[in-house]
Amino acid sequence: MKLEELKVYELSMELGEKTWAIVEKWDHFNKETIGKQLMRSVDSVAANVSEGFGRFHYKDSKNFSYYSRGSLYETKTWIRKAKNRNLIVEIEYIKFEEKINLIGKMLNSYIKSIGEKMTNNQ
Repeated sequence: MKLEELKVYELSMELGEKTWAIVEKWDHFNKETIGKQLMRSVDSVAANVSEGFGRFHYKDSKNFSYYSRGSLYETKTWIRKAKNRNLIVEIEYIKFEEKINLIGKMLNSYIKSIGEKMTNNQ
């Protein structure tokens, strides 16, 4: 299996690009405060999935997937702050929340699946 075949990875990449398209339009102050934090957390979701995928040991893969999930929840906080500070409109916020919740469910399923073959074969 290739990394690009993981749906959770692809959706995480899409979320990062969608976020970038919004943040790059903000003024300097908002980019420097919320924008940088938001971009770091959202980009970390896909980055940690890929790093774990590349480790080839299920315990490392699982750990990096946990980091990815943590970054996803951090992203959720920054998105909420952006909405509260009128940097994104309500409809954008709702779409972000839906995508984040979907990725969260997929990450949980992916984490659960990591190492199953190893433990089932013993």
